[in-house]
Amino acid sequence: MRFAKGLLPVLLLLSACSTVQVGRNFDLAAFEARVQRGVSTRNDVRGWLGAPTGIGVSLETNGDRFEQWTYYAGEGDLPNLSDAHLKLLQIKFDQQGVVRAYNWSGEAK
Repeated sequence: MRFAKGLLPVLLLLSACSTVQVGRNFDLAAFEARVQRGVSTRNDVRGWLGAPTGIGVSLETNGDRFEQWTYYAGEGDLPNLSDAHLKLLQIKFDQQGVVRAYNWSGEAK
């Protein structure tokens, strides 16, 4: 028990100095060079970027409904995440599985 009590402060210190990574990195520049709105398909995107981090639905104000794939990657040092880097890509597919729109934010690292 004494060993466990001594180990706790060391673990806390190490975790306070560690780097945290979320999501899976992806090549935004390669995606933008290849994607063609109205032409590229789900299979194309999966081939370029791999499986999405998340899949959901986007409902537009005009009633249009799209399947939305999300890719994200982030990295930062604990405990201060003010210098963290995050990038997010969202891709909308129509009912036929064709890219209709996409948006991204963050760094194009």
